[in-house]
Amino acid sequence: MIHLAEKKVDFSRLPKHIAIIMDGNGRWAKKRGLPRSAGHVRGADNFRKIVRYCGEIGISYLTVYAFSTENWSRPQDEVNALMNLLSEYLDRAYKELDDRVRVRIIGERDMLSPELIEKVEALEAYTKDRTGMVLNIALSYGARQEIVHATKSLAKRVENGEMKADEITTEMLNECLYTGDQPDPDLIIRPSGEKRISNFMLWQAAYSEFWYSNVLWPSFKPEHLLDAIAEYQGRNRRFGGV
Repeated sequence: MIHLAEKKVDFSRLPKHIAIIMDGNGRWAKKRGLPRSAGHVRGADNFRKIVRYCGEIGISYLTVYAFSTENWSRPQDEVNALMNLLSEYLDRAYKELDDRVRVRIIGERDMLSPELIEKVEALEAYTKDRTGMVLNIALSYGARQEIVHATKSLAKRVENGEMKADEITTEMLNECLYTGDQPDPDLIIRPSGEKRISNFMLWQAAYSEFWYSNVLWPSFKPEHLLDAIAEYQGRNRRFGGV
């Protein structure tokens, strides 16, 4: 089936940065009479497949929304299950990831356990010199909090006399974001039928193209990704111009 979807895509002009809101694990499990944790396990397996495929076709940057700051309010057993899955992924990534992929964890990492922070920092250090696809995993991430963090960084520079408040530019604020050294996402994909941004990359998404699908994340396949890319390639991105 993938070969049919591939015919729609011009692989010479892929989006440079794709972001995915991985949504629908719980509903996938409920439809099958399974606990939500089973949906998260299946979603984690699918995440690895999509990461691998993005690297194979030549995507330069991939950002996945794994766990939001709001997700901490979920039942503790579900949070624990998600953190265990993330911990397992960080352990397995050394062998599973393509040896060109660089991993970045973006979010409020001080909310994570010391053990998880140690694993995050170790994987980032291990892959930091790689020159292939950059994989951003948004973990304990919230876009509003990210903007506040960036604003505080600039306010500190003003407070220290390094610059004046009226010298602040959009470029400066952008540089203070977790993805400040990366291009903004060209394409943001949200499976599961929901059509909202859910506190994800609010600043970076200013001119992103959005693609929605009713397919739940555990059932999202490479051909769905290619459908999204094909539709993206058919759009006219004017960035406010004509």
